[in-house]
Amino acid sequence: MQLKYKNDEINEEIGFREIKILGTKILLNGKEIFLKGISEHEESIINGRAVSEEEIIENLKLVKELNGNYLRLAHYPHSEKESRLADKLGILLWEEIPVYWAIDFSNEESYENAYNQLSELIIRDRNRASVIIWSVGNETPNTDERLNFMSKLAKRCKELDPSRLVSAACLVNIEELKIDDKLAQFLDIIGINEYYGWYDRDFNKLKLIFNNSDLKKPVIISEMGGDALAGHHGTVDELFTEECQENIYIRQFEIIDKIDYIKGISPWILFDFRTPRRLNQFQRGFNRKGLLTIDKKYRKKAFYVVQQYYKNNK
Repeated sequence: MQLKYKNDEINEEIGFREIKILGTKILLNGKEIFLKGISEHEESIINGRAVSEEEIIENLKLVKELNGNYLRLAHYPHSEKESRLADKLGILLWEEIPVYWAIDFSNEESYENAYNQLSELIIRDRNRASVIIWSVGNETPNTDERLNFMSKLAKRCKELDPSRLVSAACLVNIEELKIDDKLAQFLDIIGINEYYGWYDRDFNKLKLIFNNSDLKKPVIISEMGGDALAGHHGTVDELFTEECQENIYIRQFEIIDKIDYIKGISPWILFDFRTPRRLNQFQRGFNRKGLLTIDKKYRKKAFYVVQQYYKNNK
């Protein structure tokens, strides 16, 4: 599409697609799709948060190398360059605002801030074919104040853009071992973050969670995985080894394969990233859950597990 106003010229590439749900299925242009993805932070070893177009293209190509079709842009609005380039390269996007953890959900100013960020994000990207999911938050406590706060945000999504799906990365009820979230009634897709095999080593709990959950909507595993220091090897039971991370993915996929209502996965995370909260001898200021190192030059063993799983999952 080309627009001309006097001496000004704007060139814009657009695409058309339809995304909807039917029961527990996700339909892209009328055909069922399984979202084979990965989560990503907007971070660069060279440029910090100011990632370049070349780096964005590199990340999108890595999704394709994984045999993926989808990318979760966590946990805040990423550069508008990302959705434009995802349009060109054919990668579907989950876009999100920073509603998570210790927010005061009873604070009106906090809500206005979230409302504004969500509105600006949707208005900016609602004409991008690559964007299929708006997420109103990540890992938030299951309280009445949070329900009021986030349900209003979900409704705002539909006001500004009824053509796309709404989700949030919810928490699992670890006492009853089931997916049970009051917010789900306001969502099209239920996202869950679960780290069985890592923070809780018992994979049997994950099986129980899925078997105990009677859901009528599709679920995306919005986060899963474990840390591995690149080049550190040992047994599957030794934390921070590549073999331990690799085994987590193998076991997770074996369990997920048996659950019909799971319609997508975006493991945590594409590449390692800096964080001052992680200071043990293996992390040293980094979250090591990446499938690649922060410079994206080294692929850990788990990278190839995900790559093969996505290749086999048509």
